[in-house]
Amino acid sequence: MLTEKILVGISSCLLGEEVRFDSGHKHHSYTTGTLGQYFEFRSFCPEMSIGLGVPREPVRLVDLGEEIKCIGTKTKDLDVTEKLIQCAHAQSNWLDDVYGYIVKKDSPSCGMERVKVYKNDMPERKGSGLYTHTIMTNYPDLPVEEEGRLGDPVLRENFIKRIFTYKRWRDFIESNPGWPELFNFHAQHKYILYSHDQNKARQLGKELSEAGKGVLSDYVELYGKQLMEILKIPATRKNHVNALLHIQGYLKRDLDKDDKQELSSIIEAYRLGHVPLIVPITLLRHHFRKTPDEYINNSYYMNPHPVELMLLNSL
Repeated sequence: MLTEKILVGISSCLLGEEVRFDSGHKHHSYTTGTLGQYFEFRSFCPEMSIGLGVPREPVRLVDLGEEIKCIGTKTKDLDVTEKLIQCAHAQSNWLDDVYGYIVKKDSPSCGMERVKVYKNDMPERKGSGLYTHTIMTNYPDLPVEEEGRLGDPVLRENFIKRIFTYKRWRDFIESNPGWPELFNFHAQHKYILYSHDQNKARQLGKELSEAGKGVLSDYVELYGKQLMEILKIPATRKNHVNALLHIQGYLKRDLDKDDKQELSSIIEAYRLGHVPLIVPITLLRHHFRKTPDEYINNSYYMNPHPVELMLLNSL
């Protein structure tokens, strides 16, 4: 259990606050119950912030041809487009301090994707909430996810892993690091990156090696952006197998024939979808406890987030 919780932004209605247009809420129990053990939430409702009040006339995204506006469902001159955008710009005083953001799906202000956009009263799921879209533009590295998508095991694990990685990265930046420290940070996250995109991970490692001949301050921001961009790509079973086999290679001199066969069989069972990712990782953890390897022990791949969250059990 972490001794200090990680600060994460969240749409107020997901915490049970009655800020919806109908005076209701959309309390999300997984977020408050499970994630609340590790995250401290900073709630915010942009529609309340711009003065719409409770209860209120619902607003929706409307395609007017050259632009998309957020207007009232009944009162057509109720246009809150610019207010929502400016509201997002105005939140930097606290957004600079968060490491992730959970937003309300389908909301014309907070939805991340596939929000209904109306044209001639016909909806099409092609929009993003204006507030969240602006936040994601202003903070492209910030992990953002909708509460509805947290029901998907891959997306859930990906989002939470990005939060913990983003926290480590920002703590790392604040430590006034040098090149050796950046090389070590990359080594710690190498196999996590491999599990998301092998080609991009190798390219990042190559670029880091080349950049190490220059000035750290000229490169470190670019590294952080590429790190978070790769992590936005959902990890795949194929890429996890690749990472597992690389890690298995560090045990080739330490395992007997039977242990090697067992480990290979478990990794193959994971590849075929017969067991979840936690099974080969648990076996690898067991072997590395018996025969420690400093490089692997420093890697976050097998411990990307608290084991109590059991996120690897569903992958």
